[in-house]
Parts: sequence; C-alpha cells; structure tokens
Amino acid sequence: MAIRPIRLFGDPVLRSKAIEVVDFDVELRQLVTDLTDTMLDAPGAGLAAPQIGVGLRVFTWYVDGEVGHLVNPSLDLSADTQDGPEGCLSLPELTYDCLRALSVVATGFNMHGDPVRIEGSDLLARAIQHETDHLDGVLFIDRLDEAARKAAMREIRESEWFGLEQPTVKVSPHATGGFGR
Repeated sequence: MAIRPIRLFGDPVLRSKAIEVVDFDVELRQLVTDLTDTMLDAPGAGLAAPQIGVGLRVFTWYVDGEVGHLVNPSLDLSADTQDGPEGCLSLPELTYDCLRALSVVATGFNMHGDPVRIEGSDLLARAIQHETDHLDGVLFIDRLDEAARKAAMREIRESEWFGLEQPTVKVSPHATGGFGR
C-alpha cells in the first residue's frame, strides 16, 4: 500500500496537461495501485495522476462500490446535462454545484494496455469527466459560473490549507520524448 501526498490548488502540476502513457509496464501498474490506495484513503470518488504529481493520462475512480481506472481516456458526452455538487481532493472541503454531461462513454486502456470502454451516468459520469479534466489541467472551479467561481476563490484564499508548502514534483519514469499532446 502506497499512500501518496495529494497536490493542492496552487501546485503547477494541476494546471499542466498530462502526456499519454506509452509504456504499459510495472511502473504504470504501481502508479494505478498508488492512485487507488491514495483515493480510497482520502476518501474520494476519483483521483488523477497529476494530483499526486505524475503528469500522465491516468485516473482512478470509486463510485457505487466499484473501483476502476482508465489510461489515455477519450470521452463521448451526452447532450443531456446534470447540475449537482462537486468537490475535489486538491481543493479540500470545497463543494459547489457544477454542470456536467449526464452520461459518458469513455474509451481508453487498462493498466495492461487492453482496450476498455466504460459507460456511465450520474455520479460515475461526473467522476470520469472531473478526472479527465485534471488530465487537461482543468479544475472543476473553472467550469463554474462567474459568481460561483468568485465565491470558490474567496473560500480557497480563506482556507487553512491554501498556501501551504507543496511537495516537489517527481519525474515520471516513463519516456516523454515526442509523445505529449
């Protein structure tokens, strides 16, 4: 079991676009294990690799008793939407209603490089969209309307955790040359 520190709002890794995974190796399987262990310990409904300082396109989720992961996700979103409460482990104790697609079809790979397809709605769709946003350097507060975003930023600035020293970013063991998007 490897619980990793979760990066908090203000850490530059949370605003960087993650690169695609090209090596489906033991290091990737360890990353998925670390993400899962950290997410369950937090506890959270999802956790993306950038949230533990790894700039790779990988995330885990825990929704309705199901634990899963997805590597190099691609999403097909429904036109129907849902508006509901959303939070983030990188923004502790912050919850705001956020508009998302009601359902999603996500394709990508598992940690062994096998193609996978996940169909979900409601909370699973919200979690998949939220975590995929992390892989693009987008936080859920970026999706709020102007008034809610201002309120969220005020709440962040007043929080006890804001401005605390962040852990250093570790270099990924995966090759990065020429594979980023």
